[in-house]
Amino acid sequence: MIYQDFQDKKLSALGFGGMRLPTIGEGFSAPVNEEETAMMVDVAIKNGVNYFDTAYAYHGGASETVLGKTLKNYPRDSYYLASKFPGYEVRESWDAKAQFEEQLEKCGVDYFDFYLVHNVYERNIDVYFDERWGIVEYLIEQKKNGRIKHLGFSTHGLKPTIERFIERYGEHMEFCQIQLNYLDWKLQKANEIYEMLVEKNMPIWVMEPVRGGALASFDEEKTAKLRELRPDESTAAWAFRFLQGLPGVEVTLSGMSTLEQVEENIKTYESIKPLTAQEQSVVAEIRDSMLAMLPCTACKYCCSECPQELDIPTLLHHYNDHKFQPGFIAPMAIAGMDEEKRPGACIECGQCKQVCPQNIDIPTALKDFQKMLDEGSAWG
Repeated sequence: MIYQDFQDKKLSALGFGGMRLPTIGEGFSAPVNEEETAMMVDVAIKNGVNYFDTAYAYHGGASETVLGKTLKNYPRDSYYLASKFPGYEVRESWDAKAQFEEQLEKCGVDYFDFYLVHNVYERNIDVYFDERWGIVEYLIEQKKNGRIKHLGFSTHGLKPTIERFIERYGEHMEFCQIQLNYLDWKLQKANEIYEMLVEKNMPIWVMEPVRGGALASFDEEKTAKLRELRPDESTAAWAFRFLQGLPGVEVTLSGMSTLEQVEENIKTYESIKPLTAQEQSVVAEIRDSMLAMLPCTACKYCCSECPQELDIPTLLHHYNDHKFQPGFIAPMAIAGMDEEKRPGACIECGQCKQVCPQNIDIPTALKDFQKMLDEGSAWG
């Protein structure tokens, strides 16, 4: 395992993300498969992974509980646990103390090694700045009290928003977690955010390195181009190797769902093999061919806001597939859903759009998707 020096700690360059743990069944509310999660964590720890990341809302609130319960089987000083304050759920009032205490209890710990102000973006930055709630101020106090060892923030915001937050709280923020991969390098101008953080000497944590799986599996033509240059590397490994070539990246989180993914990622992080100039060119070519897709990462923030309880990430997945190459797969999948769970069930309230980290116009996409399905040949 490759390790990165961060102050007085050595952090595994590969972090274990708790947003996509294995589940029993499918769907937003499917329970976490605790037995399989325990096996994955055990293999990760035995192979040198020591950074585990969770958050209050992951898996409907179950991620903190499951990871905390699983990590209880290991000495507390053998791993680093990170969680986040859920300020992306904009509320009229907050009780930062009650929220933080609940998270400690759910995780079964007395302190967090790393704690993040979660998802600073355009809609909630003023909530974090509001002195009535004092969210960040409370977290700074907990850091002084030793209940937070290292304080940082995550963001899906635009560059000006991130700069505003750093201007206000930068002296207290020890690291910043951003969405970074070779697709978003151009699509979301992640290069500009990365360069800004490097200039400010802010250590970078990476989330969505394989874009929710979008960079882990390609068609035969794209896959062949990658295998020609690196026969022994998986498609997903290319996304990690891209990040290994970026100075300032300390921890790369992977939201792994299977033991196979854990083992594959561990193999990748046995060595540092950044992409060459030729390989960067191939990656850019592949990226440019994907830019017409909606950039959904299946974070599922939208699901918690949808009054129709639609599985929006799944619907957008089928939308991207059908828009890229119309066929029978997407219509077949939609036909297998209850009518009230199909794209046409969207009432266009717009609540999903407000919380989407990718700023996707979800109601318009679902309306377009339903129109495509209505105008196409009926499946079956």
